[in-house]
Amino acid sequence: MTDMPNCPQCGSNFSYSDGTIFVCPECGHEWVEGEAVAVPEDGPRIHKDAVGNVLQDGDSITVNKDLKVKGASSPVKAGTKVRNIRLVDEDHDIDCKIDGFGAMKLKSEFVRKA
Repeated sequence: MTDMPNCPQCGSNFSYSDGTIFVCPECGHEWVEGEAVAVPEDGPRIHKDAVGNVLQDGDSITVNKDLKVKGASSPVKAGTKVRNIRLVDEDHDIDCKIDGFGAMKLKSEFVRKA
């Protein structure tokens, strides 16, 4: 068995081969052996909603689909408006407060700018 290359994005050594590409199970990055790796900029990250609109701190958003909430008896319903969001550089990149649920973290891929 040959040694698999480390992930060029996160450095993980758990990469595996999937046909002609390599895949990192930790960060989800896919690459071809010898492919040039884009180095991330040092500038601020640009957050976009599900349709590609750029989000900023203080924006209002609408939830696109029902989202299950751990520990809650009901989901956050599609169409729920959320005001005054705060953007963070994490996996769940929106911090907000939702009426009836309290403080939440959401992924920008499940919301759209209102």
